[in-house]
Amino acid sequence: MLKFTEDHEWLELDGDFATIGITEHAAAQLGDLVFVQLPDVGAQLTKGSAAAVVESVKAASDVFAPLDGQVVEINQAIVDDPSIVNADPRKDGWFFKLKLADANSAGALLDEADYKKLIGA
Repeated sequence: MLKFTEDHEWLELDGDFATIGITEHAAAQLGDLVFVQLPDVGAQLTKGSAAAVVESVKAASDVFAPLDGQVVEINQAIVDDPSIVNADPRKDGWFFKLKLADANSAGALLDEADYKKLIGA
């Protein structure tokens, strides 16, 4: 199941796990990424806290934890080559995977139709 946040992150939910990245809209707004910093594997994240940092030629921005959980995997490829995020933010450009503290809490996030309304698409 695909969910979105008002902070322009997407989540692909699979049971107690979620793969997280930034939306195509966010990637387009940021412009060409030149730096990505990801959380450490094993880090405990709290919903709304800064989890990662992206820097583009335009600006630096935080990527927030969409839900509470523990980081179980990061995408080292985007650290090595941030342009992957611009090229494919919804597939190869994912940021990290969380083991969710409460998978049911994802129900409060936006679905794709509500996210599109948010960004005026």
